[in-house]
Amino acid sequence: MEDRIGGAPISWGVCEAPGWGIELPPERVLAEMSGLGLTATELGPTGYLGKDPADVRATLARHGMTLIGGFLPVPMHIATEADLAEAAAAMDTLAAGGSEVVVLAARSSDGSYDEKVHLTEEEWQKLFATLGTLQEMAAARGLRSSLHPHVGTAVEDRASVLRVLDGSDIPICLDTGHLLIGGMQPAELLELAASRITHVHLKDVDLAVAATVQNGERSYLDGVRNGLYTPLGAGDVDVTGIVATLEAAGYRGWYVLEQDCALSDTPEGEGPVGDVRRSLTYLKETPR
Repeated sequence: MEDRIGGAPISWGVCEAPGWGIELPPERVLAEMSGLGLTATELGPTGYLGKDPADVRATLARHGMTLIGGFLPVPMHIATEADLAEAAAAMDTLAAGGSEVVVLAARSSDGSYDEKVHLTEEEWQKLFATLGTLQEMAAARGLRSSLHPHVGTAVEDRASVLRVLDGSDIPICLDTGHLLIGGMQPAELLELAASRITHVHLKDVDLAVAATVQNGERSYLDGVRNGLYTPLGAGDVDVTGIVATLEAAGYRGWYVLEQDCALSDTPEGEGPVGDVRRSLTYLKETPR
């Protein structure tokens, strides 16, 4: 299993959402990943690791890293030809960079994660049609597709996750944090659709902070900046149980350490790598 643990730039505060915060440079992020013994990472925002696939491969090679895949938010319920063209360009970069998977999310109209997205029946049909198109686009490039239920997207809460399970055949990215904050227990998704899970983002959550995000007391971004996510083992998610269930069900995909982080300034001292180190140590010591 240790060969299937990967990193993600979001754990260092690198995010595609507008106004998210300071982005640490890729050379620092990848050097710190490599220093932890990680050998694979997700891409981060398109362009973060380089303006074209050759640059991405060169950046990764300098640190002995390979590319797992990338997170691709698309406004599926209102997708235009321009949105699909942008998604195609992102998939081209992923495929040329050596990725295995594209992690899709049903983005809000403005790309932020601070608003609830409620769809009409017509918009749901548009979402499913767009999702099918995106799956075909990914397959044509040799990429596996996985849909990521995510806070502030059209597929966030339990009802929307169940509708996707019933209305499509898209494989699922289990994000232990986003799913729980959205209102669905990871254990329930595992019980209903363990065979559909083909990619995993591991997070731990402080449920007291999560409650303030769920009830609208604070925004998602404000929650992230105030301890919404903890190192694995320090929060309220049964990470050990989830991993054990996945392994018993035959899951052999990646476990990506993805603890959303938002930086208001360049950190002094160790910075985000400390939390990633704690999560990695916890995961390696998790009984299986």
